[in-house]
Amino acid sequence: MRPAVAAKDKKPARSPKSDLSVRSEEKSSDLLERKCSIASTVGILSDAWAFLVIREAFFGARRFEEFRSGLEISRATLTDRLRRLTQEGILREASYSDTSSRVEYKLTKSGIDLYPTFMALMQFGDRWLDPTDGPLQLIHEDCNCVSKPLVACSCCQKKITAREVTYLDGPGAGVVGAETNARRTRRTVDDFMRGRPSSVSRALEVIGDRWSFLIIREAFYGAARFDQFQAELKIASNILTDRLSRLVDRGVFKKRKYQSAPERFEYLLTPMGADLHGPIMMMMAWGDRWRAGGEPPMLLKHSVCGKIFTPTVVCNRCGKPIHAYAMKYRMRYDPNKFGGRKSSRAVPGRV
Repeated sequence: MRPAVAAKDKKPARSPKSDLSVRSEEKSSDLLERKCSIASTVGILSDAWAFLVIREAFFGARRFEEFRSGLEISRATLTDRLRRLTQEGILREASYSDTSSRVEYKLTKSGIDLYPTFMALMQFGDRWLDPTDGPLQLIHEDCNCVSKPLVACSCCQKKITAREVTYLDGPGAGVVGAETNARRTRRTVDDFMRGRPSSVSRALEVIGDRWSFLIIREAFYGAARFDQFQAELKIASNILTDRLSRLVDRGVFKKRKYQSAPERFEYLLTPMGADLHGPIMMMMAWGDRWRAGGEPPMLLKHSVCGKIFTPTVVCNRCGKPIHAYAMKYRMRYDPNKFGGRKSSRAVPGRV
């Protein structure tokens, strides 16, 4: 993906329509939007409660009361999110025992595969949003080193940057019906910041809701001007104005005037905004794997090695792919202040 990054000597890239499957009905209908594997992942993670339940599952929560005490969530809300995540295939129900009617909730293969996305979001949050270098210190068991995972090319294993990646139509490219009835409300700080300290929570609080995710996605595709975002997303002008203002305030975009009469502005990704390419690509990889039916809408090409690749999260010390059960961590906070189950992946002692 080539982002329009704020710089004095660079102009924002234009959306390369020739590289996308733009059909005539896309121009004539307000009910169509581009197929996108990112959107399906965003639909899960932009719901604050669903995200927090998944996060606690990674920390070892399985039973209803473990989730509830760790998040201070109402029973009705927790019941709804557990049901939804089970229907989505992120969690599965398992009986406590043969003699009990109660169930616990375990991550499925699909749910566990969200871990690299969480790691990419965590590293973004640690770099840009937490002055203490993050609440957790990760330890990769494969090399027994303190690790700061990075997003890499699956072919050459080198770290990727936004400017080194271009995109092409995949076998699933095209348009689909827009989610006109989807809940796309803006979240508040408290929505994502429940329970334990979390750099992933900080990252999602900045990115916000589904609309904000999709605006950032379009910036990586080359959109920079108001009408470009609006044309691609079929978004109401007042909502787009609100989200762009919020993303400027949070440092994701830089606003630059390109016309005086009447005043017109373009929105360029800052270095912080450009650094979101890693989490965005990991969301795409998850959506391609679990929601695209074997036909990803988009393919990524790495200019360094010249190959079509799948983004992967690797250890910055040994270069091996990161897996959920190969990571331990030390805390920079007192875990006794937070309810819920304490994960067996925690290493004794604090950073």
